[in-house]
Amino acid sequence: MASSESISGFDLVVCACGEQEYTARDAIDAAILRGELRVKWKEFLDEIEAEKRADELGLDLDESAISSAAEAFRYEYDLITAEETEAWLANRGLTFDDFSDYFTRQYFVTAIRENLLPDEVEYQCASSDLRRSFLTELILSGDLDRMTSDLMARLAARCAGKEPAPEAIAAEEHRFLHRNRIKSAQRADWLEKLGRDSKWLDDMLAIEAAYRAHCDRLLVPEARQHELTALRLPLTRFETEVIELESHDAAREALFCVREDGMSMEEVAADGRYPFRRSDFLLEDLPPDTQQRFLSTSAGDVLEPIARGGGCR
Repeated sequence: MASSESISGFDLVVCACGEQEYTARDAIDAAILRGELRVKWKEFLDEIEAEKRADELGLDLDESAISSAAEAFRYEYDLITAEETEAWLANRGLTFDDFSDYFTRQYFVTAIRENLLPDEVEYQCASSDLRRSFLTELILSGDLDRMTSDLMARLAARCAGKEPAPEAIAAEEHRFLHRNRIKSAQRADWLEKLGRDSKWLDDMLAIEAAYRAHCDRLLVPEARQHELTALRLPLTRFETEVIELESHDAAREALFCVREDGMSMEEVAADGRYPFRRSDFLLEDLPPDTQQRFLSTSAGDVLEPIARGGGCR
């Protein structure tokens, strides 16, 4: 995401396709068109109602619980200092107040045990302040990242394939109308509420049609089997036992005990008090210059010692 201290949250550029840049608003509106925002919006309205109810009851905040949740978030995103956190937020058009408000809402929605009935306002008809709070929710929860990934997948499908046929686009429009419970004559009103025009909708329907055609070509048994065959080697899993020893001579002696004396790796490690562990990994996880060593082995083989630091394993 591009960095800008003065950027508006909805104008935040989240991805690009060729010369065309797409903003947070584009990702959100695309999710609305697909009917994928309703559940998240309903959950957000529940949080807002819980916050209102907590204020009516004069409920005290559990500062330690909120602080712990914020610290867990910062740890997840490797934001060690306040300066790093502030820069991360500013890069997304957010402030520390937005950050604090988000965790406060999360706290109240778990603290209020009543059955609440929030106002059933549509996202398109909500106030600008409410929608901005919702954007904060999407960013800090990671949902905006997922919406962006969904949009990117569709843009890539359209760029990679042929322009969808008119009947495919018409089928997408039928699905759009059905999902949003509107008739064709209400299409203009729906777009006006969202602040979009017919050209935007036509483009989005073409993108959806291209993506659906791409999925239909890929998600068939033959294509899936072909892809799995191509990935057979990279996805080969190795189950290994590893001993760490202090020198090459010690490694040679351990190797002799396994091959000649018939001792297990774990027995050799226990006898010599060496660190021992089992390790599972995929071939693709190994450096290219190491992969051939493992491809040349069979089940039960013992590899020659590998130098590591001042010792061997």
